[in-house]
Amino acid sequence: MTRLKLAVLISGRGSNMEALLKAAAADLDFPAEPVLVLSNKPDAHGLKIAGAMGVATVAIDHRTFGKDREAFEFQMDAALRGAGVEIIALAGFMRVLTPWFVKRWEGRMINIHPSLLPKYKGLDTHQRAIEAGDTEAGCTVHWVSAGVDEGEIIAQASVPILPGDTADTLAARTLPSEHKLYPEALKLACKTITEKLAHG
Repeated sequence: MTRLKLAVLISGRGSNMEALLKAAAADLDFPAEPVLVLSNKPDAHGLKIAGAMGVATVAIDHRTFGKDREAFEFQMDAALRGAGVEIIALAGFMRVLTPWFVKRWEGRMINIHPSLLPKYKGLDTHQRAIEAGDTEAGCTVHWVSAGVDEGEIIAQASVPILPGDTADTLAARTLPSEHKLYPEALKLACKTITEKLAHG
């Protein structure tokens, strides 16, 4: 079976990245092969984790490009293409991508978001769910589109919101669901891409 070459983009600790790398390492039939972990922050803890797991890492500090987001993304794109990347998974990558980059990787880039989309796009998702009086929260893996958190949904998982929950306790309860959902959703995404390639 041909495995798609995977890049994971992170900005911090990379717990979802680690879940993806572990899933790929544990299953010979996993449809993605991690070839690169890229961060916009040189001190991102996830880079150390990826390196320890034998995956190539690169840091491209977005701050050195000032407000020129596309110049930063040109460098990022060059690193991804240099590694032969075929699918990208965003895992806590805290940069809004430009239309140029999204179009360049359209149909080959997925993201995990800590809400049951289309509810609560953007930030502070857990707090917003609690304040709205929702009985459940969760996480969503979706294709990346030009609109923030607006791409087609691939898979979701829900968790209950309990009495007395804070944003922190809810986030902590949601995280294991994220770690389980993301590898499964990545499999589905790889299947979609492989089928498209097969049909030209």
